[in-house]
Amino acid sequence: MQAFRKFIPLFDRVLVERVAAESVTKGGIMLPEKSQGKVLQATVVAVGPGARNKSGDIQPVSVKVGEKVLLPEYGGTKVNLDDKEYYLFRDGDILGKYVD
Repeated sequence: MQAFRKFIPLFDRVLVERVAAESVTKGGIMLPEKSQGKVLQATVVAVGPGARNKSGDIQPVSVKVGEKVLLPEYGGTKVNLDDKEYYLFRDGDILGKYVD
């Protein structure tokens, strides 16, 4: 069983897995890890039920499992599950999602 299936985010939090950084340019040049930029694209692997609004109703999260999202450069909480890195973000911190 995959580790993120054992983990359920609370409230409006979203668990994401960052996309691997490109290690080779389009021209075929190998890039060292230090020169690779921080990857801001991620795949949603788990979502919480949502946060309560002022009237007490649950406001659902705006992304779904499997969607590709754009993350802010800073922020998020690093979570290690079965020796794999995931990040927790609040729904409102996610900048956008990619449409196919």
